[in-house]
Amino acid sequence: MKNASGKTHTHTLWLLICLGILPLVNQVNVLHAQEITTGLEPTSRILFIFDASNSMAGQWDGERKIDMAREVLFEMLDSLEQLPHVEMALRVYGHQSPVPPQDCNDTKLEVPFSPSNASRIRQKLRFINPKGTTPIAHSLELAPDDFPPCTNCRNIILLITDGVEACEGDPCEISLRLQKKGIILRPFVIGIGSDPGFRETFNCIGDYYDAPNKQRFREALKVVITQALNATSAQVNLLDTRHMPTETDVNVIFYDRFSGVVRYNMIHTINSKGNPDTLTLDHLSTYNVLAQTIPPVTLDGVKLVTGRHNTIGLDAPQGYLLVRTNWGKAYDDEKILVKLANDPRTINVQEMGNLGKYIVGKYDLEIPIYPLMIVEDVEILQSFTTTVEIPAPGIVTFNSQQPGAGTLYQLTAEGDQVWVMNLLENSKSQAFHLQPGSYRVIFRRADLKSTSYSLVHDFKVDQGSSETIKFY
Repeated sequence: MKNASGKTHTHTLWLLICLGILPLVNQVNVLHAQEITTGLEPTSRILFIFDASNSMAGQWDGERKIDMAREVLFEMLDSLEQLPHVEMALRVYGHQSPVPPQDCNDTKLEVPFSPSNASRIRQKLRFINPKGTTPIAHSLELAPDDFPPCTNCRNIILLITDGVEACEGDPCEISLRLQKKGIILRPFVIGIGSDPGFRETFNCIGDYYDAPNKQRFREALKVVITQALNATSAQVNLLDTRHMPTETDVNVIFYDRFSGVVRYNMIHTINSKGNPDTLTLDHLSTYNVLAQTIPPVTLDGVKLVTGRHNTIGLDAPQGYLLVRTNWGKAYDDEKILVKLANDPRTINVQEMGNLGKYIVGKYDLEIPIYPLMIVEDVEILQSFTTTVEIPAPGIVTFNSQQPGAGTLYQLTAEGDQVWVMNLLENSKSQAFHLQPGSYRVIFRRADLKSTSYSLVHDFKVDQGSSETIKFY
């Protein structure tokens, strides 16, 4: 690689492969939103970024580096052009302006994406001579715009270069920024040679592979291309209290750990053989996995191992909650606030009479009836339905010749009055379902402008009872 004067820093050839916006998967059980929309196999688009800087004219393993790189790339083109649903393009840098002076804008898309254009890429590469500098960061920064808009494509970037950045750009910073934005995933780096300092230099960009000779370079390249073009099988085990993968029918989400972008979104399934369904996932991402149980369970930093079936286990033992009353339809429309025990935050709103499914543990319930009911430490057990029975209410009607202001209290065994509600001030008659117990109501008609007209009335409510309180 050169500095501004064109002096060579190293004769080591590097291959940096950056995977782009979407993962490359041959046949998938888990589909991206794009694939769900179209129902078609997506096109895999590969952009080659080729180094034609003047150091590529140097010798390596008995050949000019650019000739060796062309030869290996031609072999790759021969294989890739036979694959369906694959398109290619070529960006070259360092081939237009000789050094000195140093032209850090010397990068150009020479062959844009189109079907069956491998011959155009070969022809362009045959007549390129190394002459300029090495703007790796700038080329990476421009590369995303080389992909035309597409509703069903996977974008891959392959950068072939023979050393470190020669301009003022920072390829590591560009790579990390694009990863965090979800534009590319963590790259591969294949190094031909054995310079120990380059592993540290390129680890910030991507996964490093060392290839000390041409044959090892070819083999490493095949490994990387295979990884880029193929997916890895995996299954998600939602484990019960016995650590068996019996839980299912839960939304499972795979987030890219760098960008936070949702990569896969599915309903977990037990297949016809009684096992968690096999998924085909892109192993080039590191994932944060979330199972949308109540409350959610997560597993961060999941990395898949290529060439083997991966098992992803999340502790997700669940049971059921039913809150109901056996009397009429008084509470049919009520919503129950469900909270973790000793935690004021609401994690779910459950309708009265409907089953809710929760992670095994203890919960507090806030039931918005009169008086407000708080049920603490309700225990949910594995595969068991915990039932909370609400006593049947009574109906109390408050009648007055004129509207007025009133407040209803519940009387405790100790004689204290606990606020229940304020009555409606614009109504002569109003009825409420009240839980069994002792109550006190205080009322004054609005047209009577003296506190001496305040009325206090104590009464009792039984299950299923009906009572009318008259303020005359």
